Amino acid sequence: MTQHSDIQKINSTEVMSSVTIFNKVVCLSGQVPKNTDADITGQTLDILATIDELLAAAGTDKSRLLSAHVYIKNLSDFQTFNTVWIDWLKGCVTPARATIQADLVNPNWLIEIAVTAAQA
Repeated sequence: MTQHSDIQKINSTEVMSSVTIFNKVVCLSGQVPKNTDADITGQTLDILATIDELLAAAGTDKSRLLSAHVYIKNLSDFQTFNTVWIDWLKGCVTPARATIQADLVNPNWLIEIAVTAAQA
């Protein structure tokens, strides 16, 4: 973890940080699937597992999500994605969310998700 005065960053590169924390607000960069051969369910589960790990590293969890931005390649996958999302958030208050159809950087990515959460 690197720190710049009151801003903390986790997994930083020259291009971006996976996590930025300021004023007890945790911002995750867009998370993409590690397994690009998986279908929308597999890619979504992959990303949600990464989000869980990054939130834990930042001292919070999905129960404290404030917002989510979902970038989905194929609108035909929207209902399937929602089923996985609803299951993942069972028992949590749902965050504000925007879902955007997007042409993602890697043509094998079916989904990308960025979230913001409050620190515990």
